[in-house]
Amino acid sequence: MVLIFSAPSGSGKSTLVQYLLSRRNDLEFSISATTRPPRGKEQHGQEYYFISEAEFRELIEQKAFVEYENVYQGTYYGTLRSEIDRIEGKGHHVVFDVDVKGGLNLKRIFGDRALAIFVAPPSVEELRRRLVGRATDTPEKIEERVAKAKFELEDAPQFDTVIVNDRLEHAQKALEEQVESFLGKEA
Repeated sequence: MVLIFSAPSGSGKSTLVQYLLSRRNDLEFSISATTRPPRGKEQHGQEYYFISEAEFRELIEQKAFVEYENVYQGTYYGTLRSEIDRIEGKGHHVVFDVDVKGGLNLKRIFGDRALAIFVAPPSVEELRRRLVGRATDTPEKIEERVAKAKFELEDAPQFDTVIVNDRLEHAQKALEEQVESFLGKEA
């Protein structure tokens, strides 16, 4: 089975994914590939595989991706087939942390094997505040992300469930309930 997490940037998706991974030993994170540079303390092979645009295009030609998107102009993200094979080979469920388009693509690809979760901010204003607070992007990049978020929020109803991350403890509880209902008790 696979769990797909998507959200506008700054919604707290990665925080919820990390929480869930710490609570269940039957889950494993699928590391995506991207052409963007690392932010903050991100490291190659942990949060993402950071590769050049030329390398990414070569992997596209090799059909190495289950899905990929040009999320921001010149910035690609993709789900590697090898990651899914690696995780499923261990008998674990795959956890994806992907952009909204990628999430919908994965939901279409995996069908009933997937639970697609959309993490929503309580408001666009709160989203902007969070992006400013994490201090990893320029003001222009923040405004680009906020503008994109307004469109991404329109896609929320296409996901299996929407979790509003207004208070972290509530969002964590709602997430655990959804995942337990889908996968069962911790393996």
